[in-house]
Amino acid sequence: MTGCMTAGAPLLDVSDLSLGIGETGRLVVDRVGFQVRAGEIVAVVGESGSGKTLAARAVLGLTPPAIRRRGGSIRIDGRALEDMSPRELRALRGGRIGMVFQEPMTSLNPSLTIGRQLEEALALHTGLDAQGRRAAILAMLTRVGLSDPERVLKAWPHEFSGGMRQRIMLASVMLPKPALLVADEPTTALDAVVQRDVLELMVALTAENDTAVLMISHDLAMVARYSHRVIVMCRGEIVEQGPTDQILRAPAHPYTRKLLGAMPRRRPVPEVAADAPPLVEVQGLTVDFGGRGGLFRRGAQKRALHGIDLAIRPREVVAVVGGSGSGKTTLGRVLASLQKPGGGRLIFDGEPVTDRSGPAWTAYRRNCQMVFQDPYSSLDPRMTVAQAIGEALRGSGLDRAAIRARVLEVLAEVGLDDTHAARYPHELSGGQRQRIAIARAVIRRPRLVIADEPVSALDTTVRAQILDLFADLQRRHGFACLFISHDLAVVEQLANRVVVMNQGRIVEEGPRDRIFDAPADPYTKRLLQAIPTLDPTPSGGVRLRWRHEETAPADDRQASA
Repeated sequence: MTGCMTAGAPLLDVSDLSLGIGETGRLVVDRVGFQVRAGEIVAVVGESGSGKTLAARAVLGLTPPAIRRRGGSIRIDGRALEDMSPRELRALRGGRIGMVFQEPMTSLNPSLTIGRQLEEALALHTGLDAQGRRAAILAMLTRVGLSDPERVLKAWPHEFSGGMRQRIMLASVMLPKPALLVADEPTTALDAVVQRDVLELMVALTAENDTAVLMISHDLAMVARYSHRVIVMCRGEIVEQGPTDQILRAPAHPYTRKLLGAMPRRRPVPEVAADAPPLVEVQGLTVDFGGRGGLFRRGAQKRALHGIDLAIRPREVVAVVGGSGSGKTTLGRVLASLQKPGGGRLIFDGEPVTDRSGPAWTAYRRNCQMVFQDPYSSLDPRMTVAQAIGEALRGSGLDRAAIRARVLEVLAEVGLDDTHAARYPHELSGGQRQRIAIARAVIRRPRLVIADEPVSALDTTVRAQILDLFADLQRRHGFACLFISHDLAVVEQLANRVVVMNQGRIVEEGPRDRIFDAPADPYTKRLLQAIPTLDPTPSGGVRLRWRHEETAPADDRQASA
């Protein structure tokens, strides 16, 4: 983004900030300093554990109890945060500074209606009466794109999609018109189209009030599109900061170049014979979910999948993409036998799988494994790594010694040593947990692996490592894969074929290069146009490029020319 604002005194001035664990523990933020001016969007990027979220939360005084400030200062409007009383800090949070968290469902109170939650900030930080607060709330809900604001006031958080909840959070935070908005990974869990809509809304709302934004993110394409300046953090230190365009085009620090080099990019993929018989095939697949009903009546059913026909050939990676609610995860769960279909046929290796018994069913279940989005919730916290992986070999006929040998072998395949076998999930990083989940899926040498958003919760460099690992295992063991994702860059790197879903239907499918370079369906084009791509430059940086540039905003086309 161009047009960085540099005039005037800084709204936020962080100088030599150091945060540590307790009074004597290690430093997790080490002498960090940066400034944010009114109307400016500043992005903070780095791997998990780099200290970016702690540094941003320190601005609001919201660091965990175990974290102590060891030095430095944080000034808002020229006044030091440490000089403020608890009452002044409460007035600052939500009034002068607002925050949007990564997961809106955990930020919104499930036991309060939306109206009551939106009114709270106005009651605390403005002098509006009840009628004035209601009018302001209705106007803001209309502004953020919610079609029936009167109904929204009486609704509960669980009644809305992720994108709608994030719009409500933005409305809540922006109602008091804060001077600074801290946004911590505000769109990580959203699909491409909703992500763009939420970010465009955030930029528009903050521009209307000249609100500055401090945005924490690991999505470098989003940073390139929306921020004026970028701060790169590594192991608690700032290694580089400056104008976004300058940093991304010609990074000076090796760590910044490492981050940019880890971005997913299109690579050659092994060819799959077009005439090979399918390994797995579904025909006319339908799934219905029950609607809401009353005490004595059943609600109308909602159809989630409408007559899906799909075939996956041996050794083929088929990516399924689409917006939230498109049915892609439901399709994966049906193929993994975690969701019962309403109709249609499932055929494995030429044999119909007609019921949940018999040799065809047994063969299919042994040869179909799944990798889930969040490995922490899919691993039993009471089981060691060896137990969790070895559990997949139950019924294999192997004795205890053979199972342990296989476990250690597969740990080595996923890049972990023997010492990890005795650890528990909470002792591992996010990337290590996902390696364990992949090891558990491939230990039986399945012929089909279903991966549901397996890297969406990982930062840039860890994501690159997991994708390389997954591609290596797929080539080595030859399993077919149904890869479900909303990250189009990841799909472009891995897939042989792409299936695009919208509202429970397949709207387009074809070879990866054809789908990305010449999409035929308007919805596919909309998905591809939602998020820009980053092309490498000779200087080790990247250049922002919009797919199908006729739709790119004029200022971005000029900036990237």
